[in-house]
Amino acid sequence: MEWLSSFASAAAGPVSALRERPEIRRQAAFVVVTFVGMVGGLLGSWFDAPLSVVWGCYAAAYVFGGWYGLKESIAAIQVPEVEIDLLMIIAALGALYIGAPFEGAMLLFLFSLSGVLEEYAIGRSRTAIKSLVEMRPESAQILRDGTEVTTPLEDVEVGDVFVVRPGERLPLDGVVEAGESTVDQSSLTGESVPVAKAPGDEVFSGTINETGSLEVRVTREATESAISRLITMVEEAQEKRAPTQQLIDRFEQPYVLGVFAMTAIAIILPLWLLNHAFEPTFYRAMTLMVAASPCAVIISTPAAVLSAISAGGRQGVLFKGGEHIETAGNVDAIAFDKTGTLTEGNTRLTDVRAREDALSTDGGAVGGDLLADTAIEHNSQADDRLLSIAAAVQTRSEHHLAEATVEAATERGLEVPDASDFEAVVGKGVHATVEGETIHIGNPRYVETVLGDRSIDGREVGLDAVRDLEANGKTSVLVVSETAEGLQVLGWLAFTDTIRPDAAEMIAKLRERGVEQIVMLTGDNERVAQYIAEELGIDEVYAELLPEEKVDHIEALQERHEAVAMVGDGVNDAPALATADISVGMGGAGTDVALETADIVLMSDKLDRLPYAFALSKETRRTLYINFAIAFGAIAIMVIAILTAGIPLPVAVVGHEGSTVLVSLIGLRLLRFDG
Repeated sequence: MEWLSSFASAAAGPVSALRERPEIRRQAAFVVVTFVGMVGGLLGSWFDAPLSVVWGCYAAAYVFGGWYGLKESIAAIQVPEVEIDLLMIIAALGALYIGAPFEGAMLLFLFSLSGVLEEYAIGRSRTAIKSLVEMRPESAQILRDGTEVTTPLEDVEVGDVFVVRPGERLPLDGVVEAGESTVDQSSLTGESVPVAKAPGDEVFSGTINETGSLEVRVTREATESAISRLITMVEEAQEKRAPTQQLIDRFEQPYVLGVFAMTAIAIILPLWLLNHAFEPTFYRAMTLMVAASPCAVIISTPAAVLSAISAGGRQGVLFKGGEHIETAGNVDAIAFDKTGTLTEGNTRLTDVRAREDALSTDGGAVGGDLLADTAIEHNSQADDRLLSIAAAVQTRSEHHLAEATVEAATERGLEVPDASDFEAVVGKGVHATVEGETIHIGNPRYVETVLGDRSIDGREVGLDAVRDLEANGKTSVLVVSETAEGLQVLGWLAFTDTIRPDAAEMIAKLRERGVEQIVMLTGDNERVAQYIAEELGIDEVYAELLPEEKVDHIEALQERHEAVAMVGDGVNDAPALATADISVGMGGAGTDVALETADIVLMSDKLDRLPYAFALSKETRRTLYINFAIAFGAIAIMVIAILTAGIPLPVAVVGHEGSTVLVSLIGLRLLRFDG
């Protein structure tokens, strides 16, 4: 019953579209005139009406029914190309020539009717996304010297503050400066419940403020807002044809020419070799031409693919092209990044421990100058001093661990010294000069490869501490001081990241949908990665990877599987995302890098949208197979019936146009797909 309900909804949609789109209204009016002319000519023939009335009706049917097809044919011939419209025009004129005007009129009526439905099928999917533009107000209430001023969006600058009240749509992207509220983001991210917003939270244009007033500082111009970029990318995606559609487009010309050749042979051979009468031979050839025309085949792919793009967009899943919808349906292995993907990415510092052996104040021990103001006995002052040193180095880094270190130092109100000569070693650690000493901060791999076999005071104590912390699922690094006297471990830091609450359920759903292998690829250490993998039930874990090593693992997966997807944040994972058959970015409602690099973007960062995306892809492929079976099956059955049983032209017309209408409606069902 659900299938019938969605099918009926798709079938009823064109009625409302007539009120919304002038071009469809015009085409529909032509269809009505064609129908009236066709029926008028038939009734006139039955009731012996004057020939002028009969032929006037048929003339109206032919002119209005063939108008758009003739325009398309003339435009194609000038290229030069031949299209299906030319087949229909010639078949209708052929029927008229042999004294079957009603059959020709019916062909034009059904052909023009299917054209309206095709236009609706494609236009509906485009309109579904373009309608988002209407959600964005044309102006904003900008605060100028404490007074609200109505300002057109194009005049609003980054840094301006606007006010939005309950029930109003947010005009621009920004960060909440003051006020608390809940915001309905379903139009952009597909989230089913409103999201609480407070100072510091990001908000997006086109979403609806619900409960409280907000003051928001603008972070993007109107043309760069999340909703504007989403609309642009979906429009671009709709222009990128799916592989199946590209294949059909490539064979359309040869197929149409083949139909013309078959029709000519169906006329010439019976006349020359079998001495058949002209009229029945020509009639059967015209019937064959109609039956063999691939209208249903041509419309089957765009009707389904564009509907799927629109359905995904409304659920917070952005497919950046028809080819990605088809490819995603074949995915049987998925590789995940860890931080920001399987975990929430809000890494926080949990442990700061200064090594007691490094707290000597006699100046003799390495690190003595930096920790000279701390007590010999381990205490919080020593930990704070270690944290301030680490924060000085990490201030220059954009890594999530560095951000957590600096944030922790800020929260404790620590004074952070200046650092110079900063240098990062990708996937391992960083070092910089702080108060005359070189400070190294890195994982065990950094110690082993960058510092190498050099003597490090406290190496084993530090590494043992790091291993113990990692066994508890924490990412840990050593802080090492280097002076002219040598190297010494000052202490260690540990971080943790929360597993996304929906990650385990998401992985279970992926397995239900046929994903055979799920892998984690991370630059984090082995123990932390294994801990998270065990919690989520992931098959394989590859840890402590550099970006290029992630690429190697993706390529290895591709050798064993039909299609491999990579899910990441679009920043450090860019090479692996580019290598995978399908790349999925955690969009965070418009993260720039994810939007640019990924084939599929989860706009709300909600992992439950990932199984939906793959389910939608599989359903789209299934729909394509059904449509092709209907389209090619109808052609095969009718051609065989014409050659063996000699079915009449009206039956061929109904079969041909009926299959076209049917595949259009089946494709439109995807607009209602909810996973």
